[in-house]
Amino acid sequence: MGFTSRHFLGVKPSKTLLFLPCLFTLVLVGSRGESTAMDNVATERMAEESHRQDSANLLIFIMLLTLTILTIWLFKHRRFRFLHETGLAMIYGLLVGVILRFGVHVPQNMSNVILSCAVNASPATLLVNVSGRYFEYTLKGEVSRGMGHPVQDDEMLRKVTFDPEVFFNILLPPIIFHAGYSLKRRHFFRNIGSILTYAFMGTVISCFVIGLTMYGFVSFMKAVGQLAGDFYFTDCLFFGAIVSATDPVTVLAIFNELKVDVDLYALLFGESVLNDAVAIVLSSSIVAYQPAGDNSHRFEAMAMLKSFGVFLGVFSGSFALGVATGVMTALVTKFTKLRDFPLLETALFFLMSWSTFLLAEACGFTGVVAVLFCGITQAHYTFNNLSPESQDRTKQLFELLNFLAENFIFSYMGLTLFSFQSHVFNPLFIIGAFVAVFLGRAANIYPLSFLLNLGRKNKIGSNFQHVMMFAGLRGAMTFALSIRDTATYARQMMFSTTLLIVFFTVWICGGGTTPMLSFMSIPVGVDSDQESSVTMVDGSQRRNTKHESAWPFRIWYNFDRNYLKPLLTHSGPPLTATLPACCGPLARCLTSPQAYENEGRLHDDDSDLILNDANAGSMYADVTVSTDASGSRAINRKRSPTSGAGGGPASDDGLDQELAFGEHELVIRGTRLVLPMDDPAEPPATVTLPPPPSPPRSDPRRHRL
Repeated sequence: MGFTSRHFLGVKPSKTLLFLPCLFTLVLVGSRGESTAMDNVATERMAEESHRQDSANLLIFIMLLTLTILTIWLFKHRRFRFLHETGLAMIYGLLVGVILRFGVHVPQNMSNVILSCAVNASPATLLVNVSGRYFEYTLKGEVSRGMGHPVQDDEMLRKVTFDPEVFFNILLPPIIFHAGYSLKRRHFFRNIGSILTYAFMGTVISCFVIGLTMYGFVSFMKAVGQLAGDFYFTDCLFFGAIVSATDPVTVLAIFNELKVDVDLYALLFGESVLNDAVAIVLSSSIVAYQPAGDNSHRFEAMAMLKSFGVFLGVFSGSFALGVATGVMTALVTKFTKLRDFPLLETALFFLMSWSTFLLAEACGFTGVVAVLFCGITQAHYTFNNLSPESQDRTKQLFELLNFLAENFIFSYMGLTLFSFQSHVFNPLFIIGAFVAVFLGRAANIYPLSFLLNLGRKNKIGSNFQHVMMFAGLRGAMTFALSIRDTATYARQMMFSTTLLIVFFTVWICGGGTTPMLSFMSIPVGVDSDQESSVTMVDGSQRRNTKHESAWPFRIWYNFDRNYLKPLLTHSGPPLTATLPACCGPLARCLTSPQAYENEGRLHDDDSDLILNDANAGSMYADVTVSTDASGSRAINRKRSPTSGAGGGPASDDGLDQELAFGEHELVIRGTRLVLPMDDPAEPPATVTLPPPPSPPRSDPRRHRL
């Protein structure tokens, strides 16, 4: 807009008229500047208020965790096992959710809120032009389904609702990594065949049994008019996949405290660790099911095969990525002097482990699978290269992160029962879900146990099967998978039902674990070092663990002991002794000086102590310890004549020793302890000590090796 001066009928314009355009422009600029300044001040105030409210919301969860920890201490002090810490965290979350939903109302200023907009869709991002200035608005989700809903009262509830990606990228990685890093490989690998069967075949069977059962219930709901939206067979299969992920953290904690049979513990723990990975890949494969044509929910063989290929590709790619990251970390810690700086060593270990999850997700794989096998690889190889300080730090660090993340998730579960804005509770669907979960768990445990017992010498008893059936709790993984997508009616109903399933299994099944153990006559107080049977072979004692180790594991053990362990760690035989002579320069380059120093010496500080065949014969031959009256002792070893560099009995003995050393325990085979007698004229007595019992502390002249 502008003004131009013109001469009309000889009239000369005044100077005031000439300055009017300038004055008007200054007024416009000034008013716009004042408006911008006021907008900036208002924006700063809103940001400050939002910051305070976010701090208050985080403080709520911190106080929940603090209260949970104090109550856990009280329960442990009183030996109260009916309610686990996770169930307690859920109760506290429920109480806070009730208070926030019905007791706290944070009024929102609605003067600047536009309640209607002529947009037919819900785009993820909006660019709004306000007087020439563009503002970006991001979609957070639907606020209310009814017109008369008090929108302003939901502000606090929306603030305490986290982005689902927070669970996947921040809270899940330490939980999954700790499961792999703290895995008791001794009992895990003894039952590896059964664990893989339950984790892979059992999870797939459970998924389809639950999916088919729920499809029947959904069809009945459609027939009686109890379904308000679309619910397809693929949705039923997806629901079956996410609720097939077991998380018996409550049961395992009680098992560990009561020292339940180690094979039962290993079966439950191994299944829960691996089936989480299988469940998340299976759910991704079901989502990837896309048949050709307009109907994306009809059955098609090619689409089914494609989904199966996606399952294999994603799982194998995630597995390879996790193992590769663990191997890379092992090589870095082996060929550098990071162990001289424990803080840097621990920081590198932590970052490499966490980055595995993010790298897998960024590459289109599954971070849960990658970080799980990264944890197992780190424990098997990298742990042996760390300094003693870093070994303790990494164990304690991930144990702490696992504890905090798990209790945070369970607290948030209780909170979301009241803070989530789009719950869909359908009684028929909930009843069908509980029935389907029971049938799916039964179809997993009982038929597979029958098939496994056909080939197992150590049978899985019916009481063990009943406990495994009872202990199929759902937890953090099921919740994280269900909350990740709640955009449709079907996914909202799944999420609401999943919450109820988690609550029931944690409170009822978890709380009834101790009575269930008593009812099923499960032995408790079992020492993990005494549960293996002991047999006499040529006058020496050793554990009978061969029948539990399948031949593929023996092949892998020999390869790992002779090549991988020496390549990635300082333990084991040097590569110069195991590789062919033509590979001598390469072997010398890849063998560290510590490997030569450690050759032929017992490494009882390693995580799982793999011995070579020669050392297995020399180190575990008969050892005579003579003690005189002054307390000094002499140790004499006799080399076993059966030791050799090849396979055969020596290799089997080495495998038995690795299984026996899984928990840093030293097993003595045929140790003869010569004690002095009061009468020096009598010959010294020779006592053969079995591995399990320890000598009494009252006699200072008896020594345990």
